[in-house]
Amino acid sequence: MTNPKIMQPYKRFIFGLIGIVIVYSIYYLFFEGYYHWNIPRKLKHVGRVVSIIGVYGIGTLSLKNGADKWMMTLWHLIHTALIVVLVFIGLYDWTIEMVSYPTKKFAQSLHEFLISPVLFVGMWILRSKLVTNKPSQEEL
Repeated sequence: MTNPKIMQPYKRFIFGLIGIVIVYSIYYLFFEGYYHWNIPRKLKHVGRVVSIIGVYGIGTLSLKNGADKWMMTLWHLIHTALIVVLVFIGLYDWTIEMVSYPTKKFAQSLHEFLISPVLFVGMWILRSKLVTNKPSQEEL
């Protein structure tokens, strides 16, 4: 018989993973798929921001009860640092001039990393290796 307190983080992980995959898929279907060439550049920026915020929110809600404090700090730090870089690139692109092709590809790579399930799954793999969820004698 499994302990419900132990299974709760895994349910959150599954729901979080499904949510991130949905956001990732919707973004690529509508902003990088067939209609990619028909979408204005500034609308693509908005789509990127919304997808990053969505994945960040889903990941934060999914990790908050199942992860240690240092893991949440790492999750927030990675997102904050990469979002700051992307905001500076986006502001330059919006206000001054279009960014160069290598800079654009770099920003797309950062965006891809932030919205893909890779970071979320990596955090859960790290959690499963470092955190033991064995119930104490009082819980049994």
